[in-house]
Amino acid sequence: MDEIELALDDFLCFAIYATGHAFTRLYKPLLDQLGLTYPQYLVIVALWEEDGASVGRIGEKLFLESNTVTPLLKRLEAAGFLRRTRNSRDERMVQVHLTEKGWSLKAQVADIPRCVVAATGRPIEELAQLRDQLTTLRATLSRFDLAAYRTHLPAPPND
Repeated sequence: MDEIELALDDFLCFAIYATGHAFTRLYKPLLDQLGLTYPQYLVIVALWEEDGASVGRIGEKLFLESNTVTPLLKRLEAAGFLRRTRNSRDERMVQVHLTEKGWSLKAQVADIPRCVVAATGRPIEELAQLRDQLTTLRATLSRFDLAAYRTHLPAPPND
């Protein structure tokens, strides 16, 4: 059987993974001055879009499980950026609302997107196209049926 050559530089997934780390390193000093981590920043942005969202809805928007979202929310609540309340019609549902402090962050982070665009060295149109391609790729990967794929693979050779 032919040996398959594997090199990190050939992996699309590694390029995306490493780029994600580069973005995180870029955001860190920008968000440190506000006392936020990148995932906390994403929660805040999600709430700017949909204040009062449930914990589950925030998880959906960020592609995170609620057991990952809840600690983020607790830390943001302790810092005064948001408040969590039980839904009066369904006690199992927790809704999340930004506080005045959470809303005031919007003005404080206004320059971050411009800084990130500048750091990429790419025109905004190219970045928008890349974002759209990655969004489509993520959706396609999410729909992939690994079990169905495996049923079409040839059986491994017997040694």
